[in-house]
Amino acid sequence: MAGPILTARREVFRLREAFTISRGSRTEQAVVTVEVAAGAFKGWGECTPYPRYDETPEGVIAEIEALETQGLNRAALRERMHAGAARNAVDCALWDLEAKAAGIEAWRLAGLEKPGPCITAYTLSLADPEFMRRKAAENAFRPLLKIKLGGEGDMARLEAVREGAPKSKIIVDANEGWSAAEYAELAPALQRLGVAMVEQPLPAGKDDDLAEVERLVPVCADESCHDTATLPALKGKYDMINIKLDKTGGLTEALELRDAARAEGYQVMVGCMMGSSLAMAPAVLCAQGAEVVDLDGPLLLAEDREPPLFYDAEGVHPSTPALWG
Repeated sequence: MAGPILTARREVFRLREAFTISRGSRTEQAVVTVEVAAGAFKGWGECTPYPRYDETPEGVIAEIEALETQGLNRAALRERMHAGAARNAVDCALWDLEAKAAGIEAWRLAGLEKPGPCITAYTLSLADPEFMRRKAAENAFRPLLKIKLGGEGDMARLEAVREGAPKSKIIVDANEGWSAAEYAELAPALQRLGVAMVEQPLPAGKDDDLAEVERLVPVCADESCHDTATLPALKGKYDMINIKLDKTGGLTEALELRDAARAEGYQVMVGCMMGSSLAMAPAVLCAQGAEVVDLDGPLLLAEDREPPLFYDAEGVHPSTPALWG
């Protein structure tokens, strides 16, 4: 019996404005869109190849096109592909295909409770303090702001953001831009300014240094946490993990990582790479009950899928089957 028909293509979404982190800036985002077809049904998935992990759209497409589709299902996929962006797009497409073929929502397939909206962070990219203050003021109505830091002048930036958005909850993402000494020096000020969490302050591979400093502000593993296999090495160094489907290689592994992390006493953040509503839709299922949700990708785009996810004061709402799942 023939396996499903699998196709992958590169697509580009324009951003509303330039987006900057400690590793560089961009004005558009390339993603890979996957279609899995079987009989009368088609499933869709999206991934964002990340150069930090040596991924490119061309490389991801080549991985997907080389995949053996005979007998392909979500269980077989985990044996045939490593965790990462390529597997994520295929895994999510298989979830969508299975849901459509069964005539039920993906959350029912996963054995989850009916999902609801989640308050999501809104990210302010790295810039000079005055620009970040203005952006914070424009978005001061949002309950949760995520601030990109990771360079000289970070305290001035953070002070400016707090001035611009005095009532918003703030989380900080250093994108591996600090040392343990810098974190220890900044932590009292972060605490004073009401920062709720710092994401990946140190380069992945330098995690042991976090075990030697007092974590006045909770620290979340991002680049240091990919899938369940990477969880044991984080013990005693992090308080929270950031689950991204492009790292776990799909919703299947993401749900397992979430449960394993909770069993180990970690708090859970569910985040995203820059991407469209199609990429966020499966992550919303994983984000149910998470302490921090960061699924603002579509809010940063100048264009999106049709139909897009719905965002309002309650946060990001679960997708309709017309989009995914």
